[in-house]
Amino acid sequence: MPAKNARKQYLKNGYYHLYNRGVEKRKIFMDKQDYAVFLSYLRDYLLPKNNENLNKIIADPKISWKEKDKALKLLRLNNFSSDISLLSFCLMPNHFHLFIKQANENSIDKFINSLCTRYTMYFNKKYKRVGSLYQGVYKAVLVTNEKQFVYLSRYIHKQALKIASQGDALRSQPSSYDDYLGFKKTAWVHPEEVLPYFSEEIADLSYKNFVEGGNNDELLWTIKDITLDE
Repeated sequence: MPAKNARKQYLKNGYYHLYNRGVEKRKIFMDKQDYAVFLSYLRDYLLPKNNENLNKIIADPKISWKEKDKALKLLRLNNFSSDISLLSFCLMPNHFHLFIKQANENSIDKFINSLCTRYTMYFNKKYKRVGSLYQGVYKAVLVTNEKQFVYLSRYIHKQALKIASQGDALRSQPSSYDDYLGFKKTAWVHPEEVLPYFSEEIADLSYKNFVEGGNNDELLWTIKDITLDE
């Protein structure tokens, strides 16, 4: 029997929950550097590429060959800034969650395959291993109604809070939660699509209260068909 959410329905301008985890549920992030590298890859793919600046670096005789090589690789790298919008995310020790909107029917497949292939190459080289890092093909589950749309970011952010509450050595998992609370502004994260559903003035109607309070049973029931296979 195929795994839940193995079949993908790709729609133009569709909203999706993307996720995958390590093969045999192994960790895919072993330390802070691994998280930082994955986040840097998200930035590379989702921020608009400054081709003019990269070409200037390559042409400048004062720039080191190391910097030139880095600029050349970025120049050749795929870019999805006009195809993929990342609404929220969370990286967990053995899996990741991405809440995205795709502009075209094939945007997701190109984006996630580029991201995961690149990270696997980094991970395998660092830890001297070979083979697949992930448990099968990534899942891309279509968000089909407004309630799922609102609740999905809550589900994703609660994963990070769950680890933080356990006193993990990393304190908390990398996520977009601080962007939603206004503590930081990540250029390639777009909470502005979700936040209008909440109030900045009334604490009981705030996004923070929605995530950290509320009814967990309602949360699980609302998004049970678009979440990670247990």
